[in-house]
Amino acid sequence: MSDDLILRIVSKFLIPVIVLFGLYVQFHGEYGPGGGFQAGVILASALILYLLVFGSAAVRAVVPLAWLRWQAAFGVVLYAGTGMATLLLGGEFLEYGVLAADPVAGQHLGIILIELGVMLTVSSTIALLAMLFAGEPDQS
Repeated sequence: MSDDLILRIVSKFLIPVIVLFGLYVQFHGEYGPGGGFQAGVILASALILYLLVFGSAAVRAVVPLAWLRWQAAFGVVLYAGTGMATLLLGGEFLEYGVLAADPVAGQHLGIILIELGVMLTVSSTIALLAMLFAGEPDQS
């Protein structure tokens, strides 16, 4: 944890910009380079910057470890659930076209759900690893 005032102020400015960029990469990934994995890494980097500057106690106050664990599990369930939904609707695993009446709309919906699941899993797993490497005992 740093007591440097300038570093804290710059971090408070940069963290929202990093989160905004991560969300842009997430939602633009369907149409161009990017997607769930890249967005997850970018979002986790914002939390890691917060961890480095403000310490793990501040991170735990903002995002409890139980929430990160839940988010990682939910991302996997969202990914697998999307695939199972396509099977139940008569398609193959992750055949997104069956998710809506219009196959193109189903493709868009499927990609968004899959990429969201990947983003949630990647961002929370990297954040959990960073908290583990911080060396703080688990208090949740």
